[in-house]
Formats: sequence, structure tokens, C-alpha cells
Amino acid sequence: MTGDNARSPAVRLTWRETLLAMLSARMLIALLMGFAAGLPLLLTGSVLQAWLTDGRVNLTDIGLFALVGLPYTLKFLWAPLFDRYALPRFGRRRGWLIVMQLALAAALGALSLAQPTPDHLLWISAGALIVAFFSASQDIVIDAYRRESLSDDELGLGSALYVNGYRIGMLLAGGGGLIIADHTSFAFMYQLMAACMAACVIVTFYAPEPVLVKGAPTTLTEAFILPLRDYIEREGAWLALAFILLYKIGDTMASAMTTPFYLELGYSKTEIGAVVKLFGFWATIAGGTIGGILIMRIGMRRALWAFGLGQMLSTLGFVALAYIGHDNLALAAVIAIENFTGGLGTAAFVGFMGALTNRRFTATQYALLSSLMGVPRVLLSAPTGWLALTMGWPAFFALCTVIAIPGLMLIRAVTKLSDVPPAHAEAQPGPK
Repeated sequence: MTGDNARSPAVRLTWRETLLAMLSARMLIALLMGFAAGLPLLLTGSVLQAWLTDGRVNLTDIGLFALVGLPYTLKFLWAPLFDRYALPRFGRRRGWLIVMQLALAAALGALSLAQPTPDHLLWISAGALIVAFFSASQDIVIDAYRRESLSDDELGLGSALYVNGYRIGMLLAGGGGLIIADHTSFAFMYQLMAACMAACVIVTFYAPEPVLVKGAPTTLTEAFILPLRDYIEREGAWLALAFILLYKIGDTMASAMTTPFYLELGYSKTEIGAVVKLFGFWATIAGGTIGGILIMRIGMRRALWAFGLGQMLSTLGFVALAYIGHDNLALAAVIAIENFTGGLGTAAFVGFMGALTNRRFTATQYALLSSLMGVPRVLLSAPTGWLALTMGWPAFFALCTVIAIPGLMLIRAVTKLSDVPPAHAEAQPGPK
């Protein structure tokens, strides 16, 4: 079901080959580009909310600033422009990426000059929206670059390192940004983040431009129509879309309610913050890295099965915690296991989505698929509070476990239809 007409035969990778792939320049670029993508996200989210709170903006207006994130959801609308047009000198991907990163740095610098007061909300909201637009545009190009610069066998590991870099960028902007603002000012912090964003251009400048495949759109109409037609006409296209919606649904629903759950069990905000940051963040990083390595060793199909099953069963830890109650050791274990398996699942999931795209229209198709991936987070997380209140915590988390089963049941069908090979061990070894 991938749009590519041919693919190289899958071969079993030795540990040496896996290690060499992990230490390659391509993987370093994936990690650093993930950092560049993750850096701006919270600067128009929780960090901006903290700045507005300092400026004595009321909660109603602060809540409306969530709409600033719309470009991340609607990015598929202008993604075809990046498939159709190439800027001179630097190529179709690197050219656009350099422009977006410089524009992001300039927009963050301009945002630092805004006044977060009730009288200046229009200007600061416009500035934040511009930052979000350039950030979403950068995401489009980076996702396309990663798909086109990595082989199918490298997609899992490359996607895992990209996600790890993304989380590090978010940590720097979110946690680090608030600490810097507390000791200096929000204006200085935004200027510092703008400088970090500008420095990311160095990575893009030295990154090799992916080879432009034959059949790329030559008109704007083709850029909008052909990617949709290419995907919809594939066998099993709608089944793959259902899988994208369902694979992480249980994990997403459970995550939406974890903080209220911890607080109701009597954990303090300090306990939650310390354990989540200490165990949760690093467990997710470890899960993503190990997941990417294992995908290269066992193949995408087995990885989706194993990681999805682990992701599902880890949700039962919340059921156990509901009965255990306030116990910091139990909390650390549940968070570590849940975040580790979540990191594994995300590595396979993001890599699989990349494999679904046609290299001729990578920017458009990946933007569509990643936007669809966000639907469960927005829509299906909405009733989780009511469900938890009605059912009680143990039954709610048990439901989150069971609801993951349909996604697992689709794995065999979608990996077969999508031409994603089963485990390398199942394939005939190719020539060395």
C-alpha cells in the first residue's frame, strides 16, 4: 500500500549494522531536526499561558489562546505547496526548511517584544499565531525530509530519534524556558529561544538534500489532487486510516486523565512533577530509542504487535495503582512502565505512518496522516472525565485497556496491505 512502486528486499541486520545505522549522520540529523520541531511548540502553549498569567490576563482570555494551535491541525491545507515548489540553490526540502527556521527565529524575536496585558491581546495573539504557523510549516518539511532521506528499514529508528529530539526541544522550551524567565524575564527567554531556533539552520545547511523522485507534481493542481488520489485508490486505504485512529486510542484516553487521577489519590503536585520528570521523561526517551533499534532487528510488523501489546497492558498499572493508593514507589513504577511502552509504541507508529507515504508527495500525505493521528487526542479524550466519574478509576482504566484491542487486531491486515515487511527474520536474506 505504500505509494512507492518498488522496495528493496528486507534483510536481517546484524547488531554491527544496526549500531552503524544508529551512529550514522542521517540519525543525528533526525535527532537534531526533532529538537528544532519540538522547540517552538510550548512557546505558544503553556509557556505563553504563564507569561499571560504574569500579565494579569483573565483565565477566559488565556483559554482562548488554545486556538493559536490550529495551524498544527490544519497544516495539511498548505502542505501541497512544499511538494510542488522548490526554492533555488538549497533544494525542495532544505530550501523551505531554512526559510521556515529563519522565519521562526524572527517571529519568536518579534513575539518577545509583545506586551502580555489585557490591552495588547490582539498583538500578542497575532504574534503567537504567526509563530505557530511557521512551526507547523517546519513540521511539514521536516517530516517529508525524514521520510525521503531514510530507507524503509531505517524509518523506525529515525522516527524514534526524531521524537526523542522533539521531547528534548519541548523540555528546553517548557521547563527550561520557565526557569530562565523566572530568573530574567519572559522577553529575554523568548529572544534566547529565537537564537536557538536560528542556530538550527546550521544543521539544515549541512544536511544532504534528498533525491527528488520521478513523478513529483509539476502543477499546483497536481500537488493537491494527486496525493489524495494516490492514497485513496490503494487497496486497504480506509483500513489503514482506521488503524491510525485506533492504535494508540487506549493510551491516549488514559493519559488524558492521569493528573486528576494522581491528585485524587493524594499525591502532591511536587510528588507528581518530580516522578513524572525524573522517571517519565527518561523512560519515554529510553523506550523510543530501544524501540527504534528493535524495529531494525525484528521488523515493523512484529514491532507494532509487541509494542502495541505492551502499551495496552501497561494501562493496567493504573488499575493496580487505584487499589494501592498513595505509594511513591508504585507511582514511579507505573509511570516508568507506561512511558517506556508508550515510547516503544510511538516509535513503531510514527515509522509506520512514514512508510505509508509516497515519496512523490511526502509532505502532503504525511501532513494528512499526522493530522488524523491527532483526532483521538482531541475528540475521544473529551468524554474521559465523565467516564472516569461515572465508572470509577479502576473500571475506567480497564476500559482504556480493552479499547486498544481493535487497533491490535488490524495490524496483520494493514502491514500486509501496506507492503511493510514482516520481521526481517521471516524474509529471505538478500545479498551482502
